[in-house]
Amino acid sequence: MQNRTEFARARRVIVKIGSALLTSSGRGLDLPAISDWVGQIAGLRHKKIEIVLVSSGSVAEGMCRLGWKTRPRALHQLQAAAAVGQMGLIQAYESLFQRHNLHTAQILLTHDDLSDRQRYLNARSTLLTLLELGVVPVINENDTVANEEIRFGDNDTLAALVANLLEADLLIILTDQKGLFERDPTLDPTANFVHQASINDSRLGEMVGESRSGLGRGGMITKLRAARLASRSGTATVIASGREHDVMARIMAGENVGTFLVPDVSPMLARKRWLAGQLKLKGALHLDEGAARVLKEDGKSLLPIGVTAVYGDFHRGDLVACVDAGGNEIARGLVNYSADETRIIMRRPSSQIESLLGYVDEPELIHRDNLVLA
Repeated sequence: MQNRTEFARARRVIVKIGSALLTSSGRGLDLPAISDWVGQIAGLRHKKIEIVLVSSGSVAEGMCRLGWKTRPRALHQLQAAAAVGQMGLIQAYESLFQRHNLHTAQILLTHDDLSDRQRYLNARSTLLTLLELGVVPVINENDTVANEEIRFGDNDTLAALVANLLEADLLIILTDQKGLFERDPTLDPTANFVHQASINDSRLGEMVGESRSGLGRGGMITKLRAARLASRSGTATVIASGREHDVMARIMAGENVGTFLVPDVSPMLARKRWLAGQLKLKGALHLDEGAARVLKEDGKSLLPIGVTAVYGDFHRGDLVACVDAGGNEIARGLVNYSADETRIIMRRPSSQIESLLGYVDEPELIHRDNLVLA
């Protein structure tokens, strides 16, 4: 998306809400504010826009429930606070969304879930199913099992990774500040507000060079990094104040609210580039003439019936090469079944997958969205 008028066409949106907003700067869950954001999300959902909510706030809410005045340093205490706070957070969302006749689903992820290819595809399948069912997934980092200290801004990165996972049209990061300024407005009241910029604009790096910034102390860098991560799958990002009246609907209507960071490539081009250059091949599939032609000329998915031989020991979600009868690599993509499973279902129609394996995950061996031509 290259301009705000295109937001009206967005069908899948990731909304991230930060701790400072959710907990009134650490004083416990701000239920009236959360109720307002839930109402805004419900309004978008009733317009058939798929919404995934990435929510911070579990540690801050846990501290409040436990009566802790100072954020602990010890990892096990942070994890305990997250575990306690997550209960209050999800209770609030569930009860408030129920008022709008919407179901929610709690999804706790770690970065490992999105870096391991099999878990990545499992998470994607679950989230897509929930969206098809009209459910609003509420995602948080699984802080209670994190193997490194919980850092401010992690959920900004998580929101961007979810945008990549689901190929979202738009990422909305709601914070307690108006958006991005060229300089810290608390130090320089004349600092210009950045309404729009290319995510690859070199000046953005200069704007986040100091620890204090236009997005609040410590938050600027993580939000900019998140926008850059999101842009690799073509997702546009808007950073805006969650305290703006009806902020989500106004953003979606194309109003000049917050800072719009424009991705530099289209969603498909970015995804194909990522598939082609970032992963190592784990195996190969030899195709018959018809399957090779369909992939090269029609850009369709690869079905099991078109595979004549399987090489390598790969797992679901691994990157494999697609090779024609002459031994030439014509494409590569993320496979939906392991090597052993593929050997069982190759040369068979997709309708037989369940009877052959005992289950069916996807009818395609490689979906066209996960395939790039060589």
